[in-house]
Amino acid sequence: MHEPSDAAPTPIDAATVPAQGFRHFDIVMAAFVAILLLSNIIGAGKVAVIGVAGTPFVFGAGILFFPVSYVIGDVLTEVYGYARARRCIWVGFAALLFMAFMAAVVVAMPPAAGWTGQGAYEAVFGQVPRIVFASIAAFWAGEFVNAYVLARMKIWTGGRALWTRTVGSTVVGQAVDSAIFYPLAFLGVWPTGQVLTVMVTNWAMKVAWEVVLTPVTYAVVGWLKRREGVDVFDSATDFSPFAGERRSQ
Repeated sequence: MHEPSDAAPTPIDAATVPAQGFRHFDIVMAAFVAILLLSNIIGAGKVAVIGVAGTPFVFGAGILFFPVSYVIGDVLTEVYGYARARRCIWVGFAALLFMAFMAAVVVAMPPAAGWTGQGAYEAVFGQVPRIVFASIAAFWAGEFVNAYVLARMKIWTGGRALWTRTVGSTVVGQAVDSAIFYPLAFLGVWPTGQVLTVMVTNWAMKVAWEVVLTPVTYAVVGWLKRREGVDVFDSATDFSPFAGERRSQ
């Protein structure tokens, strides 16, 4: 196991680092999954409004926190490499599937006589299957694209200019996410023009959030790299979403 240190991290290929060599990986993965689930449960159903220059601006409240999962996804790939980020994406994907299944079962169960919360429960957890499918599919594709672009850009940049790959990977990953989610969820329900407008607007807001949170990303990445003692590069990584993780012995 790598001892914690404040010294500069050692560049190392991802395939040569055993999974048990990291002290903080499990904590970061737990944070990633927790924020992913909470942003979908708490933020997904709330439509909020704020005044911008005297003009009401309506938006989905979840957009305030969901991009944080992309920031943590960037941290996972940058610090621990694509293969370990891939594991976290699959764990998050499975958690979303279970959350959707549990919500459907619980909402469908007959309420007990005298219990008056069924309507509120349905309003909060009774999600439209089409939207649930679109959300999970968009997350899966967007996160894998985000991780792939960041890992590739890290090799191209030699590990320099972190901001270029965190912002660049978000631009591409969130574009894929939005291009899948909004048409799958709302095309044919909303006018096509509205779908395109909301898709582009939300993509721009997510990218803007990534830019705003760049100093936080720098701080977290720097601290984790120093504590783990290595700087992981995916020089020989199999980037297939379905590949197994290579481990050194």
